[in-house]
Amino acid sequence: MVIAVAVIYLTYKVFYGFFRGDKTADDGKVIDWFGKGNGDDGEEDSSIRPFKVDIPEEVLVDLRQRLERTRFEPPLEDIKFNYGFNSDYLQQVVKYWKDEYNWRKEEVYLNQFPHFKTKILGLDVHFVRVQPTLPPGSDMQVVPILMVHGWPGSFLEFYKILPLLTTPSSERDFVFEVVCPSIPGYGFSESPCRKGLDATVSARMFRILMQDRLGHKKFYVQGGDWGSFITSIMARKYPECVLGVHLNMFGSNPKGLDAVKALIVAYLPFLIPKEQFDMFYPIKDRAAFFMQETGYFHLQTTKPDTVGCGMTDSPAGMAAYILEKFSTWTLRDGRDLQDGGLLRKYTLDELLTNVMLYWVNNNFTASVRFYKENVDMINKARSEQVPITVPCGLALFPQELMGMPRCLMSSQVKDLVTYNVLPRGGHFAAFEEPQLLAEDVINFVAAVRQRSR
Repeated sequence: MVIAVAVIYLTYKVFYGFFRGDKTADDGKVIDWFGKGNGDDGEEDSSIRPFKVDIPEEVLVDLRQRLERTRFEPPLEDIKFNYGFNSDYLQQVVKYWKDEYNWRKEEVYLNQFPHFKTKILGLDVHFVRVQPTLPPGSDMQVVPILMVHGWPGSFLEFYKILPLLTTPSSERDFVFEVVCPSIPGYGFSESPCRKGLDATVSARMFRILMQDRLGHKKFYVQGGDWGSFITSIMARKYPECVLGVHLNMFGSNPKGLDAVKALIVAYLPFLIPKEQFDMFYPIKDRAAFFMQETGYFHLQTTKPDTVGCGMTDSPAGMAAYILEKFSTWTLRDGRDLQDGGLLRKYTLDELLTNVMLYWVNNNFTASVRFYKENVDMINKARSEQVPITVPCGLALFPQELMGMPRCLMSSQVKDLVTYNVLPRGGHFAAFEEPQLLAEDVINFVAAVRQRSR
């Protein structure tokens, strides 16, 4: 038990204890430019430009040629997904990708919502913006919300939830305008040209996007994975403009009394409600699962460019690396299935489209560099020490990698409005269970709005 508690504690320290404040250069100055050049060419272009997904045909031809030349190492007998992505199943994925998958059809799907780009800190930042259509004479209030993805996901994760949030309903007096940006180095956002762009800088960029570019003085934020870190930082650093933060992943170092309570519940787990118990206990099993599933984290926080070399050259390798996460992070028992259980919650088309967003933009390496930028053993997190004071909602999905029992959150979240353990779902909540997540977001915002009446 003591070892298990120690493993959990160290894991939290690695994952959540070393996030920095504002990124600075070696001379201590805050970095304001991550694009090409030095940013001294005049005032930054603040225009918002419409964007359409339209990948050159030569990129697709090159992809097919690479898929044709894929080499496969035979898997061990009856190994399933316990050693990672099963190469027998990968052959099926590659064959479908090469012979049946239709990217041009997926482009039509991607372009169903409006895309835009705008320059922020020297980089083109891509975002999807969906505004509701209100009936004539409607007094329904439009509520802006920023929704941020993580790795190895993309803005595509939100496509199923967008109609659920932006379609007016007679059951409530508000409807959402949803903005889904691509983190710099992901999707169609430009990759940084210099080191230093981390979650705190991303939070700053997305504050600029929402306030300075789109004109929303106050708005809600929502995220999972890296999106949960970015939006949590926004809530901490910009409480004057963040109306509330909703998260479907949360982790932090319990502090003060919460740290004492963490030790107590480790030995007396019956003190927490059963639905939370099932997510966090037995600690030994959770610690073992965590250790098995976080090898990627160490690679990407230390040598991201080395990892990126292989993925940038091999589409099959990239697909295996990314889709293995969609297997285990959606279904913990996926390791014991021949196909990883991938098609239980997703279609192969949507999984491959998410992979394609990394491939066609050639930014897999940039995406995993984000891990190294965010982990620093010397500069401890200044923003992490500040609790979230704006209204906060937490949706815990039972297959999620980690979360936090409600009783351990008081030192980091001062105004926890909603805390719900959902009946099903995992890490990619918006992608996997859009209805459940949409309902939780709506109920959270409704609860916050009710306070002001």
